[in-house]
Formats: sequence, structure tokens, C-alpha cells
Amino acid sequence: MPVLTRLIPSPVVVDIRAGALSDLAAVLADERVSHSGRLAVAVSGGSGARLRDRVAPQLPGATWHEVGGGTLDDAIRLADEIRGGHYDAVVGLGGGKIIDCAKYAAARVGLPLVAVPTNLAHDGLCSPVATLDNDAGRGSYGVPNPIAVLIDLDVIHDAPARFVRSGIGDAISNVSAIADWELANRVNGEKIDGLAAAMARQAGEAVLRHPGAIADDEFLQVLAEALVLSGIAMSVSGDSRPSSGACHEINHAFDLLFPQRAASHGEQCGFGAAFAMYLRGAHEESAHMAEVLRRHDLPVRAEDMGFTADEFVRVVEFAPETRPGRYTILEHLDLKPTQIKDIYADYVKAIGS
Repeated sequence: MPVLTRLIPSPVVVDIRAGALSDLAAVLADERVSHSGRLAVAVSGGSGARLRDRVAPQLPGATWHEVGGGTLDDAIRLADEIRGGHYDAVVGLGGGKIIDCAKYAAARVGLPLVAVPTNLAHDGLCSPVATLDNDAGRGSYGVPNPIAVLIDLDVIHDAPARFVRSGIGDAISNVSAIADWELANRVNGEKIDGLAAAMARQAGEAVLRHPGAIADDEFLQVLAEALVLSGIAMSVSGDSRPSSGACHEINHAFDLLFPQRAASHGEQCGFGAAFAMYLRGAHEESAHMAEVLRRHDLPVRAEDMGFTADEFVRVVEFAPETRPGRYTILEHLDLKPTQIKDIYADYVKAIGS
């Protein structure tokens, strides 16, 4: 009887610990990512550039490329710079924009990508998607998963706390995203990938239920692992469904309607998830999610982010237009503005001040 299985695209190295950056060259050599040390290293002008003096002595055969920002043009320019360089791999060292530029450039020239994030702002650090600004606004581009992910918890501690908080919101929102996927299955028969759903759900629950704080290595370890698992879950399912539901529709609506005032990705997703849980009648779960978000100093009301209730009503009304074809609790309820306003008022009372 044949053994039926599937191959899951995932990194060959996931190294999450204090001091991981000091072993970058050794890890890449040991895991046969780069014996020669011929690497193209993409860095930002910020956190990545500050770490260059520390990392460069480990990588004498590397070529360093400073990436200006997180645009499609930046990524194409990086690809043009590294094409023909006979490199073993591309290393993205920096925040999310640099990682996404490096992902896209590596895919364009057919090289593996090593992700070395300097913060934990969202699950893009290990996802098969590069999100880049373009002339039409912002686009998501399919790319291979990183071949290796190294996360140095000492480096994460040095990053601004707001980045960790954003990652918390993004990870926790998985719980709401999976509930939306299950809703789409019940109502429309949309197929659920059970493995992807299990990975994403457990990643979100691990962060949601961990008692630690952002200053604790134990908590940062769980958060980093959750973000990596979320990215792999998207590879398993072949799309962003395991980590993106009404929570992300609300996030995208904030970005599109109020581009100059929007909060961080994770702040908006976390708040969107707590509200979406309330919409689907899971009031206790919504209250618990809001409690955890508040404990980590994340917003749980529109007013916490500087928006009025009426502005939030506009956001929720517009949110389904951001992901045509995706069925979530927002599409299911198809609420009118007056209904949204009333439910939001009830939600605010339910979660307390």
C-alpha cells in the first residue's frame, strides 16, 4: 500500500535564539546554503546598516547592497544589481520592507533567500509573499519561502517595542482568520486545508494564551515561532487564507481610506480580529482577545488609534471591497452603516475601558 504524503515548502533552517546572528556564516555553511560565502546581502539604511559592522567580518565573500525602500522598483533594482554575481544566496537583513525586496529580487534571479529580520512586526518574514509598493498603490507578489530564517532575540530586543506589538496583533488575528475560513466552508463549501489551518490556529493561540510580556525571551521565542509557522501555513494552503480574513480586510480598509493616519499592520489586524470575533457572536473570545491586546498596549477601539466611531463605520463598510472573492463574517452579515455603528457601540461596552 503506497504511503501518500505531500512535500511542504519550508525553510531548511529556522534558528530562533539569542545570539543567532553571531553564527550566521557557520549556520549557512553547515546547512549547505553557502559553503563559499558568496552572498548578496540586502540591508536597509536603518537597522540592517547598523548591524553591518557586526556581521561583515563573518562574511568576507559577501557583497552588500543598500536598499532604499520597499517598492517594486527597489526590488527590481536589487535584482539587476545581483544578477550575474555568481552568488549562492541572497540575504535580507532588516525590517519587513527589506525582507520583501530581497524575497522578490531573489525569486527574480533564481536564488534562495535567507531572511534575517531585525524585528517581528508581521508574519511576512517567512511567507511566500512579497508586499511591495507600486505605481497603483501596493501589490502582493508570489515568491518562494526563504530557505533559511535566523532570528536573533538580542536584535529583536533592540528594536522599537511597537514592532513587537504589531507582530502580536498579526499573530493573534490568525484565530479570527481561521474562523472566517470555517464560515466560508460551511456557507459556500470552500475547501479548508486542515494542516494549514491547524498551523495558523495554533500559532495564534500560542501567542494569545502566553502569559509573558514583550521583554521576556520566552514570549519573543513563541511570537517568532508563531510568525514563522503562519508564513509556512500560507505556503501549505497556497494563499493567505490561513492568516487573513475580516481582520485583514479591516486593516486594508484603514490603509486605503486613511493612508496618512493608519496605524501599523498588526495593530489594525489585532483590533479587526477582536471586532470580527464579536460580530460572529463569540463575545467571550472577543473580550479575551481584547484583554490580551490591551495587556500588550495594542489598540482595541478605533478611538485608541485616533479614529472616530463614524470613521470606523466607513472602514468596516468598505472592508469587503479590499479582497473581492474572499468570504468572511463581513460578507456574511452584509451590515448597513447604522447596524455597524450599533454593533460597534455594543462591542466597546462589552470589552470595557
